[in-house]
Amino acid sequence: MLLVNNPGNHDAVYTQLEHSAWHGCTIADLVFPFFLFVVGITTTISLTAMARRGDDAAARARIWRRATIIVGIGVALNWFPFYQSGDIPWTTHPGLPDRMAERLLLLRIPGVMQRIGVAYLAAALIAWRASSRTIAIGILALLIGYWLLLTVVPVPSEGVIGAAVLDHPARTIVAHTDRALFDWTRWGLGNHLWDSALTWDPEGALSTVSSVATVLLGVVCGRWTLSRTPEQRLRPLFVVGAAAMVVGWCWSFVYPLNKPLWTGSYVVYTAGVGAVLLGILGALLDGRARARWSQPFIAFGANPLIAYAGSELARRILHSSIKLRATGGRIGLDEWTTRQIENVGLAPKAASLAWALLFLAAWWLVLSRLSRRRLFVRV
Repeated sequence: MLLVNNPGNHDAVYTQLEHSAWHGCTIADLVFPFFLFVVGITTTISLTAMARRGDDAAARARIWRRATIIVGIGVALNWFPFYQSGDIPWTTHPGLPDRMAERLLLLRIPGVMQRIGVAYLAAALIAWRASSRTIAIGILALLIGYWLLLTVVPVPSEGVIGAAVLDHPARTIVAHTDRALFDWTRWGLGNHLWDSALTWDPEGALSTVSSVATVLLGVVCGRWTLSRTPEQRLRPLFVVGAAAMVVGWCWSFVYPLNKPLWTGSYVVYTAGVGAVLLGILGALLDGRARARWSQPFIAFGANPLIAYAGSELARRILHSSIKLRATGGRIGLDEWTTRQIENVGLAPKAASLAWALLFLAAWWLVLSRLSRRRLFVRV
């Protein structure tokens, strides 16, 4: 996420390091579903520990508390003063200072952390007492139901079935729902959707419902994996993961791979890739002392909340708060540094990637120091 979210120049990014414009699946599009898949696996571990304590009320309270904190952090990140990339017309709400009113009216409500929190909450509550068979049936119902909703149900604002407008981001039933829930301009309370579109949101409400299936697939994978020895689980992870990739790819011919819509084909395909990669990591690491090459990755995994939230704050400060003079006006420190890297002979995309790698290395130094001092943030 850090590498994808922090190019030095957003207009000069290698194809596989930026999200697909709409349909499709690049390497960048794999990152978020991998994260939710792992959330499902770790949810299995945490629920197992909670079950040992035998207190249902305390367990559910902890699940709700964790989800609320995650969602709250996401909203706070969106409210950070310099997140807005463009001006949106708004009407000051009576009784509020202008600046506070502006920030409230421009606040994006959906977001990455919000999706993680909501998807975790739903999956954890479902998985608390449900069997793996029941969860599998639930996943199937979610994926098929969401498919029918997107393709068969008429879109109220369009007068046609969803399949007819699936190629148009602002015309889908997902976009219609996002506007109904988060665009409050009709009441003078601002538009709370993604500022780069304003008519739909890549982490909107309906697509978050579909993302619950990704977490539940991780729950099932976690249960199965933890009940077997390393030797017993490697081959099935490869076989089932490869089969899921094929199923998702074939399904995509009638139901495209699409991250903003979080389509069922995308859920199945990305979960398959995740299972295969989990198998590869198991083959490389299970039963062995911690490999030296894995240590940098462990530093990020040990403090994922600090890594993501901290880097998002840093990105916005470097891009929007710290400004330097350059040809054409004042620009953010990230873009200014990228231009200096270009001046030594690198192509624009290479220079943009160089900044992203520098940013990543800086955060690795921070996270490594936190790990050495045994400082970890948990929710």
